[in-house]
Amino acid sequence: MSERIDLDRRRFFGAAAMAFAGTQLGILGCSKAQADTVRPGRLPPVKPGTNTSFGALKQIDAGVLNIGYGESGPPDGPPVILLHGWPYAIYSFVDVAALLAEAGYRVLVPNLRGHGTTRFLSSSTVRNAQQSAVARDIIAFMDALDIPKAIIGGVDWGSRTTCIIAALWPERCKAMVSVSGYLLTNVPAANAPASPETEYQWWYASYFATERGPVGYEKNKREFGRFMWKLHSPKWNFDEAIFQRSIPTLDNEDNTAIVIHNYRWRYGLAPGEAQYDDLERQLAVRPVIKVPAITLEGDANGAPHPEPASYRDRFTGKYEHRTVEGGIGHNLPLEAPQAFAQAVVDVDGF
Repeated sequence: MSERIDLDRRRFFGAAAMAFAGTQLGILGCSKAQADTVRPGRLPPVKPGTNTSFGALKQIDAGVLNIGYGESGPPDGPPVILLHGWPYAIYSFVDVAALLAEAGYRVLVPNLRGHGTTRFLSSSTVRNAQQSAVARDIIAFMDALDIPKAIIGGVDWGSRTTCIIAALWPERCKAMVSVSGYLLTNVPAANAPASPETEYQWWYASYFATERGPVGYEKNKREFGRFMWKLHSPKWNFDEAIFQRSIPTLDNEDNTAIVIHNYRWRYGLAPGEAQYDDLERQLAVRPVIKVPAITLEGDANGAPHPEPASYRDRFTGKYEHRTVEGGIGHNLPLEAPQAFAQAVVDVDGF
């Protein structure tokens, strides 16, 4: 008998024993358990910074990239893919991943293009950071790891990518968790003038549109990152060690090109690639998301973000919005890891 079959057999008899005991105590619910689902219940709180590493990062060729990623949890657990933003890193999820791994999930946290240990396979590949290109990277990542479907969650750029995959590739997304909700970019709409307050909040996009922007960002990345962390999470007194673990992600040789292109593309100041035109047309109409979803918002998010009511109609499946209190800012998974991890567990049960 193979080890896998023996393990499955032990799990079967273990589950049967637990079911019998639950029946005797009158605590067994009527819901039907699924092989690709775990039911850990309420997760324990964890202090941000409790976990410091994913261990040795892994690398895999996926699409146009060699993607570096952290992995936690049992290899046969239900897969969860967590996506970071800018100027953040995979370490936004280091505590979340530990909680979910302990609950039985297989957690994968890839570096986005232009971040961390992820590299382009060819020097001739366009350093393009339009939204559909970044989303295609994650589909390629799933293909390379032979993951047909996963729970996907994200923050900042990662929230946008999560929403895109849920909207355009729902067959690959079992359920989703997104900080700040529905964040798809419509370039023509983004060019409509906003209120002075909103325009002020997007000062860095205007800065990146100038010739000084790329030079200044390249020269002052660490100072830039620190300022953005403070600006977008004004009530979070983050530990210096947490910041120092994350900020080296910006040392990637393509980081400046990717960051500048991302923000210039959003305002039509830099071209995308023709191969993504059809995907962008689909995204421009604000497609609905039908997969189970939970959106999160910190009560002290200092980054530009839409009001939950403005995107409620974009979620047509089972849906819930949660505001996380306690002075929680934009980097919500790192500031409130228990709340984010619990959302993953809960949406898995929708």
